[in-house]
Formats: sequence, structure tokens, C-alpha cells
Amino acid sequence: MTTLTTTRYTATSVRVLRQLRSDRRTVAMIVVVPSALMALLYFVYQNWPTMPGQPSLFDRIGISMLGILPFVVMFLITAIAMQRERSSGTLERLMTTPLSKLDLLGGYGTAFSVAAIVQATVACVVSFGLLGLDSVGSPAWIVLVAVVDATLGVALGLLCSAFAQTEFQAVQFMPVIVLPQLFLCGLLVPRGQLPDWLEWISNVLPLSYAVDALQQVSDQGATAQMWRDLVIVAVFAVVALGLGAATLRRRTP
Repeated sequence: MTTLTTTRYTATSVRVLRQLRSDRRTVAMIVVVPSALMALLYFVYQNWPTMPGQPSLFDRIGISMLGILPFVVMFLITAIAMQRERSSGTLERLMTTPLSKLDLLGGYGTAFSVAAIVQATVACVVSFGLLGLDSVGSPAWIVLVAVVDATLGVALGLLCSAFAQTEFQAVQFMPVIVLPQLFLCGLLVPRGQLPDWLEWISNVLPLSYAVDALQQVSDQGATAQMWRDLVIVAVFAVVALGLGAATLRRRTP
């Protein structure tokens, strides 16, 4: 059974949200860690000289990190949480019920996306309200891009968990899936200055478009290019979720 059933999908979402709420360490990881890392970044660049009329280094780097940090954190938490369901036998028991793969992954995706909304909102409030982060566009657009980016992390985490047999294997996907995107997304070097073959690779990585969208908001506000990049990131997330449903094993090896 591969169709999505509203009642079962909703029940799965509620169950996962209740599990998240009762896990204080995971809640702290989701809500506190990105904001704490943004504060650390602020103090790292606090004394960095700024040219007159130019944005500070914290403003330039911080905007991108508001999308990157939720992506990384949600990828890690989702991959581990899904693998924990498998290793505990919960997943196998659920898959013997009429619950479809799409119900299961859709419920997980929705629950963790709700957590991602909270995470992105708190990180942006701290960054703009307490740390003085500045951008031309409204912080609300930054929150929107950060939420979509975190949702992408959720979808990729669910997809990678389908290929892992242990929590350790789930974590091992991080340097394979996440780190190359960090190197090529334009955070370290503008993508236009990369060697041609690396620029081509960066053009097919979703995090590149998330960072581009954030830079558009930071420099110009909500532009047509921002919406195009945001749609591309959302499509990547939907495709990853669909692949996760297609590759999810019913039984634990």
C-alpha cells in the first residue's frame, strides 16, 4: 500500500510530535543549538573590521548560516530518530499494520517540519533581535527560507536512514551528504569563482539554492530569483521524501 491516508498520516505526525516533546535532549538540540551557534559566530566576528558602507562579516556569513544550521541539525536528528525506530522494532511493527510507507514518512516529515519551524523562528529571533543581524529583506523571508531548508534536511535524513542499519551508519551519511554541500554552496567561496567542474556539481546540490535565496533576501529582499531558488529546494525535499518512501524496508535485516 503506497497511498497517503489522512487519518493514519495525521496519527503518525501526532505520535512523533509527542515523542519529540518528551525527549528533552532532542528538543534542546533542535531549539537551542542553532541559536547558540549563531551567538558563538557573533562573538567570533565581533571585533572583525568592517569597511564603511559595507555589511559586517557577521551579517554576510550569519544570513547563510541561518539556512545551513537548521539543515544540518534536522538532517542529523531525523536520520538518527528514524533509525532508532527501526532498531527498536517499532518500524517493523508499524509496517505490519495498514500504515503505508507514505503515511509513515509523511508523518515523520510533517512532525519534524513543525520542529523545524520552531527552530528557524527561534534562531532568527535571536539573530535579528539579540545579535543585531541585519538584512535588506524582511526577517520573515529569512525564516521562510530557513524553514524550507530545514525541511530539506528532514527529507534527506529520512532518505538516508532507509539505507542505514544502525544509528552509527546513519551518522556516517553526514560527511557524504552534508559536508560537500557546505563546501560548494557558496559559503566559503562564491560559486562563480569555483573551477568549472565544481561549479557544475554545486548547481545540482540543493543547499546551493538555499544559500542563494538567503543572499537574495539579504541583499535585495524577496525577488523572483529568491522564489525560484526556494521552489527548487522544496522540489528537492519532495523528491527526497518520495525516494525515502520507495526505498523504505518493511523488515529490519
